[in-house]
Amino acid sequence: MFHVTARAWLIAYLILVTLPLWLMMIRPTPPARPFLVEASLALGFVGLIQMALQFALIARFRGLTAPLGIDTILRHHRRIAAVALLFVAAHPVMLALHEPSLWAAFDPFGGSWANRTGAWALYGLVLLALLSVGRKTLRLSYEAWRVSHAVLGIATIVLAHVHLNLAGRYTDVLWKELVLIAITLLAVSGFAWLRLIRPALAKRRPYRVARVHEEAGDVWSVDLEPDGHDGWRFEPGQFAYLTLGPNPYTLDEHPFSFSTSGERSARDGRVGFAIKELGDFTRRIGDVPVGTVAHLDGPHGSFTPDRHPAPGYVLISGGIGIAPMLSKIRTLRDRGDPRPVLLIHGEKRLEDVPYLGELRALEREMPLDLVLSLEEPPEGWDGERGFIDEAMLRRLWPDERFRRTVFVCGPNPMISAVESALRRIGVPDEDVHAERFDLV
Repeated sequence: MFHVTARAWLIAYLILVTLPLWLMMIRPTPPARPFLVEASLALGFVGLIQMALQFALIARFRGLTAPLGIDTILRHHRRIAAVALLFVAAHPVMLALHEPSLWAAFDPFGGSWANRTGAWALYGLVLLALLSVGRKTLRLSYEAWRVSHAVLGIATIVLAHVHLNLAGRYTDVLWKELVLIAITLLAVSGFAWLRLIRPALAKRRPYRVARVHEEAGDVWSVDLEPDGHDGWRFEPGQFAYLTLGPNPYTLDEHPFSFSTSGERSARDGRVGFAIKELGDFTRRIGDVPVGTVAHLDGPHGSFTPDRHPAPGYVLISGGIGIAPMLSKIRTLRDRGDPRPVLLIHGEKRLEDVPYLGELRALEREMPLDLVLSLEEPPEGWDGERGFIDEAMLRRLWPDERFRRTVFVCGPNPMISAVESALRRIGVPDEDVHAERFDLV
């Protein structure tokens, strides 16, 4: 069912991207022009529509994120943005190749207003891409990047629409103009849903920090309790966007996987996260006072055994990738689930492994096998050493007749290496699910 739904969304996306282009071809149409000119217009249209749909893709609509996974959507968001930029840039280049005098249209302060707004839209899109690709090099804060990304995205869409309207090639028919207006409104409404409506919904169901506890490896357990409501259910392995403070209308929100049991949360409403000190926000997490107001946007994600049932599971994690795995294991334990689980966790040193005591206790309480692989093992260590690779997976893989579903979470290089190794040892791609969170 998962694959059918994801395929259906892909087909729907392709239809939405090309439909306005076909609508523009319905009579009455302008007089025919050379192929290069018409092809450039087609690419410009498709690029504009892709830009508008970007806002819908990242608006956290659960009907879209559930079958695909929001991390997958974010990865495709970047790829689609690159394609849209290529299409939009090809539009004036192809026109100039046909008519060399049109190279002047790249002057942002020359020519007609149609040319100027088109140039501004193109340069705005280029700047948006450069800031995203070079954010870390430029040392641009996450919050400042989000502001620039939103402002440039909306401005580019509006300027592109103004350019189309002033050019007048396909906008002299009312219903066609309304189609183009609808495309712009799609972008604006997606932004409004994400930045206005979703925070309003979160504000109606606040939480408070109930516990902040330091774990090994610069990891903190942060537990929240519902304030004036019963909380909401989540599936083990899902995540939420966390905002601390009374105001959910802020750019200072961050995605964290739930680490607590979904079963216990359903009973008492409390939710918890395992947060590692990595950035500006997370380095201050240990100083958050108990009682601090918090807001959650979620739950999101399909990185959960509840959506990928199997006779057994292999969980492979590195670093803070242990957080969603811990939620899975705790939930299966609380459910009394008899299915076997193999957890392979990679860490630099033994003293850096968070929740180690609990994981070893869970081995005694449920059908869990814990394997630790250390880059710098202590003297006398007889466990696995080094990075999780093909040889290690072959050695550890359960010898049984049924197929286990695999979940992988950790640093991006680790995930890529493990996925390749799993493929080489014969694990089918459809049995492997990975979650990455490199948002920019």
